[in-house]
Amino acid sequence: MHKKMTHISREDLEDLREAFNKVDIDNSGYVSNFELQELFREASFSLAGYQVREILETFAAGDTNKDEKISFEEFVAIYQELKSKKLSETFRKSITRRDGIQSFGGMSGISSVGTQHSYSDEEKVAFVNWINKALAKDPDCSHLLPMNPNDNSLFTSVRDGILLCKMINLSQPDTIDERVINTRKLTTFTMTENLVLALNSASAIGCTVVNIDALDLMVGKPHLVLGLFWQIIKVGLFADIEISRNEGMISLLSEGKSLDHLMSLSPEELLLRWVNYHLSNAGTQTINNFSEDIKVPLTTNTFYGSDLWTLSGLLVPQDSRAYFHLLDQIAPRGEHDFMSVKIDMSGLNERDPDQRAELMLQQASRLDCRQFVTARDVTAGNSKLNMAFVANLFNTHPALQSGHVNGLEADRPEPESREEKTFRNWINSLGVNPYVNHMYHDLCDGLVILQLYEKVNVPVNWKKVNQPPYPALGANMKKLENCNYAVGLGRNVAHFSLVGIGGENLNEGSPMHILALVWQLMRRYTLLVLSDLGDGEKVGEQIILNWVNTTLSQKQKDSHISSFRDLHISTSLPVIDLLDVIAPGTVKWDMVKRPERGVMKTADKLNNAKYAVSLARKIGARIYTLPDDLVEVNPKMVLTLFACLMGHGLKKAHR
Repeated sequence: MHKKMTHISREDLEDLREAFNKVDIDNSGYVSNFELQELFREASFSLAGYQVREILETFAAGDTNKDEKISFEEFVAIYQELKSKKLSETFRKSITRRDGIQSFGGMSGISSVGTQHSYSDEEKVAFVNWINKALAKDPDCSHLLPMNPNDNSLFTSVRDGILLCKMINLSQPDTIDERVINTRKLTTFTMTENLVLALNSASAIGCTVVNIDALDLMVGKPHLVLGLFWQIIKVGLFADIEISRNEGMISLLSEGKSLDHLMSLSPEELLLRWVNYHLSNAGTQTINNFSEDIKVPLTTNTFYGSDLWTLSGLLVPQDSRAYFHLLDQIAPRGEHDFMSVKIDMSGLNERDPDQRAELMLQQASRLDCRQFVTARDVTAGNSKLNMAFVANLFNTHPALQSGHVNGLEADRPEPESREEKTFRNWINSLGVNPYVNHMYHDLCDGLVILQLYEKVNVPVNWKKVNQPPYPALGANMKKLENCNYAVGLGRNVAHFSLVGIGGENLNEGSPMHILALVWQLMRRYTLLVLSDLGDGEKVGEQIILNWVNTTLSQKQKDSHISSFRDLHISTSLPVIDLLDVIAPGTVKWDMVKRPERGVMKTADKLNNAKYAVSLARKIGARIYTLPDDLVEVNPKMVLTLFACLMGHGLKKAHR
């Protein structure tokens, strides 16, 4: 039975680190077991001698390398257990030794609030196989890969943060400047830095990490590790399932529908439409989902035959048959034989569903696309893994004609701007529901905007809000009422500048008006941290600017900025100097480019910007500013970056 564990806050964790460092006088990263009682005294958690001896007896039983030393992680785990349930009779039974890390009860199933969690072993196997293949040639991961999909390697692999950083860059290239990742002579401190970098970078690409911290990952909580990996992998898989990035998807436009309708679909909906486009071309039955229409009913294994078959008069899902036809449609058909792949369709007549799915996967492997699913995952209708399997098929073999609808060339839509993407990722990182795929369409009913108000401490009366499903008649009126309420809150409660903005502008998906409102929400979200640190004092831009320049001058830095539009910011040197003041020793100056004869090349500016953004995230600042924002001196995003650094610096100073 799992225990309810007490959550350890970041502040508590820092206090424990301080106590540990006082006892670890040689900075080895370990304390001797006989120093444990002193360690708890430093942490203001006194224990009787017999209690310490009981801990040490249990610890010795699990100490496989017999080094009689206790690491910081082991100390935190012991502390958390004691704080949760003092010393219970089950204390000894709840201790397990795993890869040199002592962990106490709740490792695989209890969150910080005591809620029981479970995880899918199938997902674990799928993610391990995907990571093994994707990062097989990365020398920085050679100490971790290949992982064994049949044990808990995945959960322990995230401990040093390197693998997570690499996976983020695989999904969204150049998110992290890899010069910032600690890869040598790893200590608990440098591993924690990597994990903080990974979490803040994951947030910047739209992953929800509000309930995860570095300690959760360091101890390898399975449900959190799997959840984070799925978000990161999904971002990469879905990156190109977007019309402006793949104009061939215009071919998926249904007759009588506008391009706007197609652009409003989520990646999942577009994937389903892509599959059905090819199934229709194959002259076979389409599917409605990646679960029920793919899984095999329990009583169908004795029936086989045509693509469309029935049982007791009911239509039976196609199961892996749909994938056979999909593979046949997308397989390369080059002019030369060596470029072609002919799919063997004989597996359609296999009686056993699992074996039929296995034969299908053997054909998928010929396209180098046997990832994410086993035969059993297909027949069981695992929606998440089936969707990942299909997304990988799309990314490698879309087999779509470029930009034609009914034989006519269609206009290619404008790609998402950098500002739109930044705002969308910020919104999604806060855990709003539903997930925002399209900045304007997904905000036009007001629900996401109202959730953002709550994130910035503007109270929302949800009794006034119309919730989906909306009625068939009057649906847009219900959405408009929500948008009117959102504008009213912004104008009357949040005191935003909303001149010329009405609920109808949000409801119509007006880019200019939605961006104006979302920017003010993001700005308020950023400045709230500073208000909390300043006893509720309202913080304006001039206060942030003054803090930046004062902080720089106090440490005799040459950098100075006159405003958040100062062109000197394009070099990123003011940001890097500020980081050096806030976190001394963080900056590796040989990585930093300097102007030559007063001029800096654009490539050098971008090099500095990438380094600065990743360093800021590494020290704990959750920023959404992108390197290009610094190079181009985008005043909005420059403001949020300096505000986040100010918040981080003040918080550190108040400890």
